[in-house]
Amino acid sequence: MAKKAKASVEKIVKKVNKEFEKTSSQIEGLVSDAMKQLDTLQHQVQEPIRKLLKEVDEVREREMKRFNDEFERRLDEFHELQSNILERLGVASKEDIRKAEKESKKDSNKVKAAKASTPAKKPAAKKPTPKKAPAKKPAAKKAPAAKTPKPVDKSDLTLVKGVGPATAKKMKEAGITSIDQIANPSAADQEKLNAFSNIKGFDQLSAEAKKIN
Repeated sequence: MAKKAKASVEKIVKKVNKEFEKTSSQIEGLVSDAMKQLDTLQHQVQEPIRKLLKEVDEVREREMKRFNDEFERRLDEFHELQSNILERLGVASKEDIRKAEKESKKDSNKVKAAKASTPAKKPAAKKPTPKKAPAKKPAAKKAPAAKTPKPVDKSDLTLVKGVGPATAKKMKEAGITSIDQIANPSAADQEKLNAFSNIKGFDQLSAEAKKIN
C-alpha cells in the first residue's frame, strides 16, 4: 500500500512539474511578446520626438538668423539716420555763417548811412576804406572752423554710408581696417569685400568711401 501511495505521489509531482513547465513557457512567451511590443512602441514614440526636436532646431536657427539680419538692418538704418542728421547740422551751420555775413553787411551799410547824414563832416565820409573791416570776408572764411571737428578717423568704417557697426566689426575681423581699403581696394581687399556683397548698397560702398576721402 505504501508503494501505491508513493507511485501516486510521484505521478502527481510529475503532473505538477509538467504543468509548471507549461505555465513557465507561456509566461516566457508573454514576456517576450510584451518586450517586442515595448520596443515597437518605444521606436514609434522616439521617431516623432526626434523629428520634432529636429524641426525645433531648424525653427530656432531660422529665427535667430532672421533676428540677426533684422538687428543689423535696424543698426544700418540708425547709422544712416545719424549721418543724415549730422549732414543737416552741417548745412545749418553754413546757413548761420551766411546770416552772420548778411548782418555784418547791414551793419556796415548803417554806419555808412549814418556818416553820410552828417554834412559838416563830408571829408570824413571819404573814409570808407577803414570801414571795410566789418565787411571783411575772412568772417566767411571761418567756415572751415565749423568743419575742423571733422578730422576723419579712417579706421571708423561706419562713416561709410551703408556700413553699420555690426558690418564694420565683421569687416575689421576680415582684414578691412581702413576706409581707404574700401575706397581704393587692392585685389586682396576686393576679395575680402566680396564676402559682404549681400549687404544693402554694396555696389556703392567704394563711391561712398571716396566721398569721405
